[in-house]
Amino acid sequence: MELTVLTDAQIKRLHDASLQVLKEVGVQVPHPDARSRFRDAGASVDDDSGRVRIPEALVEQSLGQAGKSFSIYGRDRAKKAVFGEGKRNYNSISGEALWIDDETGERRYASAADAGTAARLADALPDLTIAGAMSDPHELSPEYGAAACMAEMLKNTTKPLGLWFHNRTVSRYMVEIMVAVAGSEEQAREYPIAYPFLEPISPLRFPFDGVDALYETARLNLPVPIGPMAQTGMSAPGTLAGTLAQENAEILAGVCITQLISPGVPVCYGGIPHAFDMRTTQMIFAGPEQALMAIAMTQMGKHYGLPVYINVGLTDSKVPDAQAGMEAGITLMCGALAGADIFGHLGICGMDQASSLDMLVMQHELIGYVERVMRGIDFDEEGLGLDVIAEVGPGGTFMDQEHTALHFRKELWFPRLLDRQFYDAWLQGGAKTMAQRCREEKERLLKEHQPEPLPDDLRKEIEGILAAARKEVGER
Repeated sequence: MELTVLTDAQIKRLHDASLQVLKEVGVQVPHPDARSRFRDAGASVDDDSGRVRIPEALVEQSLGQAGKSFSIYGRDRAKKAVFGEGKRNYNSISGEALWIDDETGERRYASAADAGTAARLADALPDLTIAGAMSDPHELSPEYGAAACMAEMLKNTTKPLGLWFHNRTVSRYMVEIMVAVAGSEEQAREYPIAYPFLEPISPLRFPFDGVDALYETARLNLPVPIGPMAQTGMSAPGTLAGTLAQENAEILAGVCITQLISPGVPVCYGGIPHAFDMRTTQMIFAGPEQALMAIAMTQMGKHYGLPVYINVGLTDSKVPDAQAGMEAGITLMCGALAGADIFGHLGICGMDQASSLDMLVMQHELIGYVERVMRGIDFDEEGLGLDVIAEVGPGGTFMDQEHTALHFRKELWFPRLLDRQFYDAWLQGGAKTMAQRCREEKERLLKEHQPEPLPDDLRKEIEGILAAARKEVGER
């Protein structure tokens, strides 16, 4: 199964348009060393403005050089996220400034402790591949907070980690923690537990800190997802095609940056443009345009032979309600059918407005639904069941057949949270809404699930690294 919206001719047109943008308009790169490397590689560089115009030959060279597959691992190396091999991965959000409080349901600033809670819930959700921090700790400085987040998450999950690498300083300490977890630098290169995310700033700019951090993460050859969030009509043209062309240009420029800093480093094509709502003046997370652009971006990334990350499975709703289910479900299904490798940052409540564990639990239910569709239908002899059809004959029942008993558990998906009861049974059970069921499931998992603890020697080593980080940059 493969869902497409672009023809081969349209893929070529978008690629050519992006090359034209890079050659004639260029991108702004505020990092002097990165500009120097561009100049040495044949790009036209204006140091006064920071503008870099990139020739087609450099783009093609960088695409050919970039790693096309990679994996990231948990401290339990059996738990891994595999990219570029046709597998699907699901991750919770790497961090939001605000958090939906479990007790009051109101928004508050997120903390490092929240990152531990998010990791523990992710550890308990079997279909979630990468545990996101879901928290950008307000009480800690960015230079220290990301490292503290990583340490807190490692205590609470054995899965791969999703979190922000804010700048070069904190990235150095995060790399040290990764080496400690792996046991050696060589093992950390072989079994990375996280990756930095390079997010160009649309239109056509790169952040200094995002680029600078790559010089540190290159030590372990960490894979780099590149994901601008160009917004139709605001930070990109007011047409979907124009937005796609600009977004693709920004990603291709990012590929060039990664390869100039660390030749051969694996890259993930982060095609995550969004529409912009002219009525509310807010980015749209889950409109029909999101599904269209996500499918198109998946096609572009696969055209380059790169693993693909898209923003689907998200919602503009603030609670796990009918709107959330509709938007997250439709877009996630479209993304899976298109063949992307990883799908958005789950657990966001509304458009980057807060992290919600309840929302994450609802989206985890959607993953099960989508994965059953993606498994398809078996048409072998057992699947067709011609023998049992003949045995039962006209007017019979299949309820008491061994064939039914052997197959129905595999054939059917049984949800944990969606309601399929008779009305009276639903009423007697409290007539609970989806939001209530998500809340109860979250509370049950957090109460019952105990992650595998960190070994004492590793915990002490990580604490030593954090102490060094505090000494250099302070906590706030």
